[in-house]
Amino acid sequence: MKRSISILILTTLAFLLIGCGASPASEPAPVSPADPAAELSSADAPAVDAEPAEIAEIPALAMDYEGALTQRLLLSLGTLELANTDALINAEQASQMIFLWQALNNMTQSGNSAEEEVAALLNQIEGLLTPEQITAINAMQLTQEDIQAWGEANRTNTGTGEGAGQGQGSGSGMSPEARATRQAEGGKTGDSSGENGLSAVMTKALIEYLQSIQ
Repeated sequence: MKRSISILILTTLAFLLIGCGASPASEPAPVSPADPAAELSSADAPAVDAEPAEIAEIPALAMDYEGALTQRLLLSLGTLELANTDALINAEQASQMIFLWQALNNMTQSGNSAEEEVAALLNQIEGLLTPEQITAINAMQLTQEDIQAWGEANRTNTGTGEGAGQGQGSGSGMSPEARATRQAEGGKTGDSSGENGLSAVMTKALIEYLQSIQ
C-alpha cells in the first residue's frame, strides 16, 4: 500500500516538473499607440489652399501711340506685315478671316452698315489672331507712313501720296462744304485719302493675300 502511494506521488511530481519546464505561449507584441504629438501637429496644421492657375492675359491691339492707325487699318496692314515675321497667319486662320473680311467689305460698301456691326466684325477678326501675332503687330507701331510705304512697295495707290485723287471728278480743289454736299448727293469725289478709301484698298489686298495662304 505504501509502495502504491509512493508511485502515485512520484508520478504526480513528474507531471508537475514537465508542466513547469514547458515554455509559455508567446503573446502578441503590444501595438504602440501613435505619437500624440504628431497627431496633434497634423490636426492643428492649417490647410494650404492650392494657388489658382494663372490665366494668360490676351493682348489687344495698341492704338494709344502717336499716329496710330484705326483698328481696321491696323488689322489689315498688320496682318499683311506678319508675312515678314515668324508669327505667320496659318491656313485655318486665313479661311476664317476671308469670310469675315468679305462680309465687312460688303457691309461697308453698301453704306448701310451700323457702327456696332462693323465693330463686332473687327473684334471677331482680332480675336482670330494669336497673342504672338497681336504682340508682333503692336511692336510695329504702324502709322500712315507705313501704309504709304506698303503702297509704294506694292505699286498700289493708297491715296496717301502727293497728288493722290487729282483729276477731273476727283473733288480736287473743292471746298470741304462742296465736297460734303457732293458726297451726300451720292457723287464720287475719287479721293481715296480718307479711311474708307484706304480700307477698300487694304481690304482687297488683304483678301488676296489670305486666299494665297490656303
